[in-house]
Amino acid sequence: MKKIIYALILPLVVVSGLIFANHEIKNDASKKSTSKPLSAAEREAAMKKWEATPDGIKYKKWEGSPEGKKVYAGAAKIRKHIKDYTNMEGVVTSLSLPPGSLLGFGVMVKINDDDYILSFGPEKSDNFFLNFNNEFKQLHSLKVNDKIIIKSHSVSYAPKYSYPIVSGDYVERDSKIIYKRAPRKGGC
Repeated sequence: MKKIIYALILPLVVVSGLIFANHEIKNDASKKSTSKPLSAAEREAAMKKWEATPDGIKYKKWEGSPEGKKVYAGAAKIRKHIKDYTNMEGVVTSLSLPPGSLLGFGVMVKINDDDYILSFGPEKSDNFFLNFNNEFKQLHSLKVNDKIIIKSHSVSYAPKYSYPIVSGDYVERDSKIIYKRAPRKGGC
């Protein structure tokens, strides 16, 4: 009887030891991977190095093109609203993003006579097969020509898109909140 008990306990001890050792290795790796932020000189040197790559050259060429200048001008028009996190009035112009877009769920909006991509990120599925969570449920009810109020913390751009990309943090329609991004967990 003792031999059977030992035979059952021994694999349990070995597996527990392996799990504990693997956990310690992962913790050590995460501690080592954090590095100090780069100094201003190091960032500038890294930027110069990147600008010499084919991607960097292509980006600089796009920046100087009429399309790139238009995108930068559109982003500059709403920069104060972004910085102050204030209301921007917009009108939904399309329920789909440009073809080939990799931004996840979003819509096209017109703010102050300029077109923008209003991006919310990828839709995450829940634990059930092919079910999507309700995070964007009310956003799916938007229609073309709906007037909305938008608040955002960021605007970005990429040569792939002909429009500035506004990150959707808050959307209101008819004085009702239809989307509010949940705060990040474990961040600042």
